[in-house]
Order: sequence, then C-alpha cells, then structure tokens
Amino acid sequence: MLRVLLRACAGLGALCLALDGGATETQAADLGAILPRDTPVFTQVDPNTWIVTVSGSLQAVPRYPGASDYSAVGYPSIDIRRAGEPRRFSTPDDGFSLSFYDDPAFRIGPTARIVPGRYYGDDRRHLFGFRDARIAFEPGVFAEFYPVSFIRTRVEARQGVYGHHGTVGSVAADYLIPTGQFLFSIGPRFNIGDASYARKYFGVSPAEAALNGRVTPYDPRSFYSAGLLGAATYTQSETWAYTAYAGYTRILGASGDSPLVRRPFGNPNQFQFGLKIDYAFSMPAQF
Repeated sequence: MLRVLLRACAGLGALCLALDGGATETQAADLGAILPRDTPVFTQVDPNTWIVTVSGSLQAVPRYPGASDYSAVGYPSIDIRRAGEPRRFSTPDDGFSLSFYDDPAFRIGPTARIVPGRYYGDDRRHLFGFRDARIAFEPGVFAEFYPVSFIRTRVEARQGVYGHHGTVGSVAADYLIPTGQFLFSIGPRFNIGDASYARKYFGVSPAEAALNGRVTPYDPRSFYSAGLLGAATYTQSETWAYTAYAGYTRILGASGDSPLVRRPFGNPNQFQFGLKIDYAFSMPAQF
C-alpha cells in the first residue's frame, strides 16, 4: 500500500512539474514578445586600439531662443572608445560630454552646450532697440542612468560663463527600440533656467521697450520648457551610420508669456530637424 501511495505521489508531482513548466514557458514567451532582450556579446576590449567615430551634423533650428525664423547649422563631433567597447547611445540634444565614470547602467562627467545668440541683424524689423544677446557657452556636469536596458535617463546642470551668467538644467528620457540595423528612440524633454537666464533671452527692459515702441517692459523670473525628441539611426556597417531626428519644444511659464516669443516677434513653439552621418575607423591608442 505504501509503495502504491509513493508511486501515485511521484506521478502527481511529475504532472504538476510538467504543467508548471508549460505555464512558465508560456509566460516567458509572452514577456519576450513585449520586452526587448539583450543579446550577449562576448568581445575582448583591446586597450591598444581606439575606435574613433567622426560625425557631421546638419540641422534646422530656431535662429535664437524663442525665434520664429529658422537657420541651418552644421557642426562636427567626435567619439573615442576602446576596441570592443560598445558605443554609448546619445541624442542630438545631448551636450558635448566626457565620462569620468562609466559602467553599463550609470555614467557621469563634465558636459557643455552652446546657445545661439540673438542679434539685431537676425530681424531688423522687430529687434530694433534690443541689446544683442551674445552666443553663450554653458559648461556643467551630466549623469545618465539606465533603469532597464532599453530606457535611458539623463540629467544636466550647467552654468553660463559667456553670453549669459544664469544657471540652467535639463532632464531627458529615451525609450530605445532596436530593430535589425535600425535603432529608434523617442522621449520627453524638460528644460529649466533661473531669472538671469530668462531675463537675458526673454526680458524687455524699459529702455528697450521705449526704443522699440511696439512692446512693453517685461521681467520674467524663470524659464522652463517641455517637449519631445525622436530619432532613427541606420547602421550600414561598422564604418558608416546615419541618423535622422526631429524634436518639438514649447516655451512655458513666465518666459512663454514674453512678447519676444509672441507674434510678430517670435513663437513659443520651437522645432528642430536634422541629419547626422557617422564614420568610424580604428587607430593605435595614444595613451
């Protein structure tokens, strides 16, 4: 009798394991269809070889912060990594950055951005009487964090040292969708600035208002904006890659109420469009 019971229990246990295993496999298949999975890549980092990626970008952006007119801007960039190290994901609105600490989930280091200036020659009809806002340079620090492999978050804090002397910051998140040789990304953006930054680009002094004759004095105490950026990258080979991107930002709050971002002077809706070409090659490490 005991043997019969043991055999029955063993058979029942095997049946339960089989049913549970089937359910587990079904659930895993369902999750696999929803969440992208990383493919393990076993490569050896070569400390004696660099992979250098030289990029050229051409984009259409507002002529100055809050402008309704657009101009074409081209600029180069460079990325250097050890052979075998994967290239870090980046977006066209990231500041120029250098990592002091870098691991698969987190990195931190210095960054810098250049803000276009606003000059009388940009719009002689509407900017008469306004002081020029020179092109600005903003160094600072950044941090990136990947809560999961397909979501990148990034924070920047910067200080104007030329052109303006305000404190600014940005917060971004990107959802990454790899599909064959394509990588799609999309995510929200949020930018903030203090009173010094807001007054520089969106304020109107009494003297400027009197000279211009079409606006009243305005003193914004803060700046913030929110928007969205999307990009698609096609990697043709280890040497060539191509990226197209588009973004939208809305200037909000006190700065969004400035007469300088209202027609006919400007527009609170800011767009950007661009193309980037990457060329990668290897060379002996220099240090």
